[in-house]
Amino acid sequence: MAPWPELGDAQPNPNKYLEGAASQQPITPDKSKETNKNNTEVPVTRIELLPTYSTATLLEEPTEVDDPWNLPTLQDSGIKWSERDTKGKILCVFQGIGRLILLLGFLYLFVCSLDILSSAFQLVGGKMAGQFFSNSSIMSNPLLGLVIGVLVTVFVQSSSTSTSIIVSMVASSMLTVRAAIPIIMGANIGTSVTNTIVALMQVGDRSEFRRAFAGATVHDFFNWLSVLVLLPVEVATHYLEVVTQLIVESFHFKNGEDAPDLLKVITQPFTMLIVQLDKQVINQIAMNDETVKNKSLIKIWCKTFTNMTQMNITVPSTANCTSPSLCWTDGIQTWTMKNVTYKENIAKCQHIFVNFYLPDLAVGIILLIISLLVLCGCLIVIVKILGSVLKGQVATVIKKTINTDFPFPFAWLTGYLAILVGAGMTFIVQSSSVFTSALTPLIGIGVITIERAYPLTLGSNIGTTTTAILAALASPGNTLMSSIQIALCHFFFNISGILLWYPIPFTRLPIRMAKGLGNISAKYRWFAIFYLIIFFFLIPLTVFGLSLAGWPVLVGVGVPVVFIIILVLCLRLLQSRCPRVLPKKLQNWNFLPLCMHSLKPWDALISKFTSCFQMPCCCCCRVCCRVCCLLCGCPNCCRCSKCCQDLEEGQEAQGVPVKAPETFDNIAISREAQGKLHAPDSKTESTAL
Repeated sequence: MAPWPELGDAQPNPNKYLEGAASQQPITPDKSKETNKNNTEVPVTRIELLPTYSTATLLEEPTEVDDPWNLPTLQDSGIKWSERDTKGKILCVFQGIGRLILLLGFLYLFVCSLDILSSAFQLVGGKMAGQFFSNSSIMSNPLLGLVIGVLVTVFVQSSSTSTSIIVSMVASSMLTVRAAIPIIMGANIGTSVTNTIVALMQVGDRSEFRRAFAGATVHDFFNWLSVLVLLPVEVATHYLEVVTQLIVESFHFKNGEDAPDLLKVITQPFTMLIVQLDKQVINQIAMNDETVKNKSLIKIWCKTFTNMTQMNITVPSTANCTSPSLCWTDGIQTWTMKNVTYKENIAKCQHIFVNFYLPDLAVGIILLIISLLVLCGCLIVIVKILGSVLKGQVATVIKKTINTDFPFPFAWLTGYLAILVGAGMTFIVQSSSVFTSALTPLIGIGVITIERAYPLTLGSNIGTTTTAILAALASPGNTLMSSIQIALCHFFFNISGILLWYPIPFTRLPIRMAKGLGNISAKYRWFAIFYLIIFFFLIPLTVFGLSLAGWPVLVGVGVPVVFIIILVLCLRLLQSRCPRVLPKKLQNWNFLPLCMHSLKPWDALISKFTSCFQMPCCCCCRVCCRVCCLLCGCPNCCRCSKCCQDLEEGQEAQGVPVKAPETFDNIAISREAQGKLHAPDSKTESTAL
């Protein structure tokens, strides 16, 4: 803390705080307060001091800071039900029904926008994802297979799509089950990026964003930590391959019915009007089919007719004829008869882009922008509706139902019941991304705690693997066994991760790591985008490039980096637990430059960089900014454009009176206190409270 300025007249004025000091009227002391014998016989004046407030005391006594992870209290500010008349009660019921209909409607659009977002990513990066799989020779490297699984799932925004590609390659003997297991692990990581993107939509409120981003990234940390432990174990022991092989050989699986598409039955009628994709193109590119490299992913013809007929064709010589009896020459060419299959297009698909004939990249970018806008708008409205519905007694009942544990001694069963609930809900909606993305805004507004969302997320991992097992049972005969084995590998990988990071409370590291990242992202909101880019794009692409260069390059670069990370983690652990064992210089990070142990310099740099692109707003921008502020629910302004800062600067220019400390009635200290808001040349005087 900076020292007080040395001022000669900075003395407290006691007369101001003495009551009755001006009038020296003697007060008769009572018997309990007689003068001492050693003192002179001067009448004692009773002095009553007014309460004073010491600045040093205020600084020394820390105030109680609320835990930012405590759930907010959603109080009902409306009229109580008992105070309403009959008309008011009927109106309240209809308002509740209307809110419920609006909530279901926007939730439907929210789920549809997630589906369109997945289609947009497939149009933008689907062919590139297929080319990642086309070179099966590099798949023998487990680390390379892991990052390929991450990148492909991030590009197509669907773990089921990447898993279906892997199943096709294993069934065609282009890929072994041993090489496919790391790719499955990478797909498990990549599928968690969707709810992390959804959490970015709640960036307007710091408290909501802290909880929402932590609730979304707890899934990321679980997957990353599970891979860091289980991938080396799998490479060393191949336990997933051995266990699933025994299960497949022990049970005689038969082709069954396809997995029930409970949610797609509702959403497909709408999403198919937007765009329809031929997902077999990505599979064929991964299978090195040269005929589909220039084929569009957008489906044009939905109804076709395939027919086989005999046609006369020319062949180079009689040796190429189908049979000697069906071979003849006309003196110039050799002819034969052959069965030829041809496809006849009957009816076009009924979606928006069927007659536009735009390239896949252009359609993908258009759908990406539209789906993100719809996703953001639906999420904002859903949060607003939930905030208006979940108030008072309703919020209390829901919080107690979801976040309360079973009574002792069965409290430990609550988390496992939440895992089953998450698995069941994911099985119903047929998508872990949809379930976790719908869970994220509930965490943000404070209905569900991070500790309760964690087992629900683990259950969604189990639910999506059971869906994959049912889908594998519906596979044709040539791909049945490989499909079931890969689905079982995915299932036992998630079970192993749950056994590692959930049963013992001490091992629930993803919760603590997610809360730490939530605190950082709430303070520096740009760090959330930085995290998303680094962990899901730059690190996998860097590992992919180093793996292509060969094992020596990967080991030469990776081993020092891993060693530095482990050294920093050990040093940080010692600094927090037992700093006395360290040298004095290593007990904190102050020996490093500030930019290496603090985000403040980077925050100032990014703020300075972004301020260069802010221009004065036109009238239209101001209107849009105000609408944005109203939708986001920002306290004053969300700084979405330059006009917000102009408004704040105008309010500051009007002048806000600042009162100096009362104990020190001094002009110099008053001016120093007010110097942060007023110009240096402005002459201000302190005002006593």
